[in-house]
Amino acid sequence: MTEPHPRGMPPASVAAALPTHSITIPPSVSMVTLLGPRDELLDTVERAFPSVDVHVRGNELSLRGPSADVAVVERLVDEMLVVIDAGQTLTRDAVERSIAMLRARTAERPADVLTLNIISNRGRTIRPKTLGQKRYVDAIDLHTIVFGIGPAGTGKTYLAMAKAVAALQSKRVNRIILTRPAVEAGERLGFLPGTLNDKIDPYLRPLYDALHDMVDPDTIPRLMASGTIEVAPLAFMRGRSLNDAFVILDEAQNTSAEQMKMFLTRLGFGSKMVVTGDITQIDLPGGVRSGLSNVREILADVEDIHFTELTSADVVRHRLVSAIVDAYGVSEAREQAARDKEERARHTPRHAARGANPQ
Repeated sequence: MTEPHPRGMPPASVAAALPTHSITIPPSVSMVTLLGPRDELLDTVERAFPSVDVHVRGNELSLRGPSADVAVVERLVDEMLVVIDAGQTLTRDAVERSIAMLRARTAERPADVLTLNIISNRGRTIRPKTLGQKRYVDAIDLHTIVFGIGPAGTGKTYLAMAKAVAALQSKRVNRIILTRPAVEAGERLGFLPGTLNDKIDPYLRPLYDALHDMVDPDTIPRLMASGTIEVAPLAFMRGRSLNDAFVILDEAQNTSAEQMKMFLTRLGFGSKMVVTGDITQIDLPGGVRSGLSNVREILADVEDIHFTELTSADVVRHRLVSAIVDAYGVSEAREQAARDKEERARHTPRHAARGANPQ
């Protein structure tokens, strides 16, 4: 492999005074696998650590730079090797997320996050990709009811469904129940064309799509016909006791407080529930408070219920999605601050606002 030119390295006089650390890569590991095609992953590391001079010669990496940065790069290489040893292909995203975890000094190792397999289907393995996602998945293992709250693209529902399928395959539950409130911005079911199933299907389609990624499509009709997998609107849960089931409520921000209570009290023996939602995307009619917005303060002290907050750092869609989520968050915070200021001004007596008149 050709030796890449160093970028962002310290001045020559300083660099010469810095010790060089060498890392020997096992012969069983392809350097292309470690460094990426056209050194893409090496470039990612060099951009993240501009003060570290990285040279590659054969199967040896030489690092020269500030000791703290070099130590992080050494740990990063160790983590990358563990991921490769687990049979996974390294990506730029995985390396960037590993760097962020190492810099944050998290208790969990990056390799522990990136090699946690949930299920495999047709050669595709579903696993968490961020630290927040791993903690969410771990919480599902440890608690009977888990709330996954966060913006679009953080894998809230997808990972919950993967855990549900894994639980069914290992016979820890006898069935999976997936449900959503039939609410969409500006639309009511009665005004949509077609039969009841035609009206409901668009609201449940995202759940079907995710299911097809995790279960052989040829078996889904049989599993649904037998009741092993059920996909239904939230209203269909009323009056039932859901035993030995893995139950997922998606888009929970569009439940009313009454619907949220109704759903949670369907919990039966041997069951697990996961509730997912994004409180910034509420489509309920004006005046109806979301059941997800206040459930945390109501249930905060109840044992065996866990709340996981996912953020833009956990977005695993196109990298622009994370930037969009952050931009909207800043805008909404600014608008809320302006509303609060106006509200305070309305409640401030005029004489107080002008100050006392001099006598």
